[in-house]
Amino acid sequence: QAVPAGSHVRLNLQTGDREAKLPDSKTGKSDTREERRRKRLGKMDVDSSSFTSQELKKALAKMKESEKAERKFPLSAFKAHEEEVKKKFRPIEQLKEEFEKLNVKMETDYEIMVKLISKFNSSVSTLDEKVAALYDLEYYVHQV
Repeated sequence: QAVPAGSHVRLNLQTGDREAKLPDSKTGKSDTREERRRKRLGKMDVDSSSFTSQELKKALAKMKESEKAERKFPLSAFKAHEEEVKKKFRPIEQLKEEFEKLNVKMETDYEIMVKLISKFNSSVSTLDEKVAALYDLEYYVHQV
């Protein structure tokens, strides 16, 4: 049977019954997704399939207010933060050049995956090499 959103549902292992309990809103312990939605939207009728024009205007005004609050952060602060990040980190091209000077080749995950696939498809590779290539490929694919 369908239960209201935010209800606490459990399976009683002793009796085998499924039990549902409405959240206790007086204690404030149940902050379900539906409750958070109601708080965010205010006292609008969020359960109706259509909204009145007044409700839509209020919601739009709230959205505009929150957007204005986010915009209060000046653009110069963003640029200063960007400059700070550029000081801490170097571009990948610069890192590649420095590694080449040290005779160290830096490979991207894509390049490694291409090598592993070609090793797996190679007729010269032994069964152990193919299995190892599959394990390594699984690791890189999992990251993607």
